[in-house]
Amino acid sequence: MQCSKLILKMFEAFSIERWNDLIRPFDLVEMDKAAEKMVLAYIIGKYEEAAGNKINWNWMINASLFDLFKKIALCDIKAPVQDLIKAEYPAEFLRLNEWVLNQYRPYISDNEFFSQFTIYIGQKAKSIPIPDEDLLTSRVYLAAHKYSTMRELQMLKLVNERVRYEKIEKELLATLSKEMNLRGLQLLMAKQRPFEFLLKVEQLRFQRRWNQTPRVPNTSVLGHCYFVAAITALLQKECGAPLCAKRFYNNFFSALFHDLPEAVTRDIISPVKQATDALPQIVKRIEDEIVGRELVPLMEDFYSAELMYWTSDEFENRVLLDGRTVSVTFDELNQKYNSHEFSPVDGKLVRLADHLSALLEADISIKHGITSEHLQSGRANMLKSHPRGTVINGIDSGALFEEITA
Repeated sequence: MQCSKLILKMFEAFSIERWNDLIRPFDLVEMDKAAEKMVLAYIIGKYEEAAGNKINWNWMINASLFDLFKKIALCDIKAPVQDLIKAEYPAEFLRLNEWVLNQYRPYISDNEFFSQFTIYIGQKAKSIPIPDEDLLTSRVYLAAHKYSTMRELQMLKLVNERVRYEKIEKELLATLSKEMNLRGLQLLMAKQRPFEFLLKVEQLRFQRRWNQTPRVPNTSVLGHCYFVAAITALLQKECGAPLCAKRFYNNFFSALFHDLPEAVTRDIISPVKQATDALPQIVKRIEDEIVGRELVPLMEDFYSAELMYWTSDEFENRVLLDGRTVSVTFDELNQKYNSHEFSPVDGKLVRLADHLSALLEADISIKHGITSEHLQSGRANMLKSHPRGTVINGIDSGALFEEITA
């Protein structure tokens, strides 16, 4: 698969620590930050759509991927230092951006995708203007980026002397103040309903996957969700079918929120879920009940139905027909329902990405020399469930799994 090396490269974001010059009461890594940023971008963007404004979700999804790529390449240069280089040495900053792009040329064979990456890097450097129709989207994305950083700082403030963070806090507040006409950001800053919903989602950041075994790097449920969304975004470019914009959007965000119920139920590992034949259905029913009772009341009406559509039957290919969720085949998605009106979702592709993430979490730890019976059996089960020749939504998962663990 063309994207297998890029997927492995992205996994490095689980090991990139944030705020490593401050006292940290819990792990803060780049993958988790990318995840929370996109949850916030969704919330703030939905408020703008409810007000009648247009959001370019595909631009935002790609922006999140490109920012993660750049962060992985430049993880040793702190953001304030990059800002100083940009302000005082603009020519050198452009060369630095060219270097980043050159680092990814061997990983990205899709010329259109690489061109989008190049344009985005230019837009961030302000050497290429953002189209007028995407200015609001870029503001929503910036607000989500800065507010997610502020949320990290708010938690770090509890254990750090003020002198360590006051300058950063002042700069963050100054940036956020310029975007305060975004209704979603206003409500978050005022700690209203979207903030309460965010607090629930943030619990996924504190939940560790594979909790019964030592492993490196540790991965949170929330970080895993973003990684699954990123894998889904990359795999769907290789599935052999052109996807409408709504399908691309649905696939990414359904992957990002696929473990949302665990915010109120906690992670139940697969072997336990499958302890009896009936248990998976029972667990799913209980999850739906708890989500309806504890999460849905914290969602706004203008996005709650969409979130529930994404998290119910999350691993099924499906569409909306007359307000009903209907399971369909991959061929039907491509030939009959690949348009906005049907709200198509490649749920089986999300499941493939979920399995691939689990495989890498086990495989990479084993290769680092940190292993256990749980990791060994988890890795073996993932490979066994995707033998060579297995094709899921146009992707040869068996070949991909062999390639990525070679």
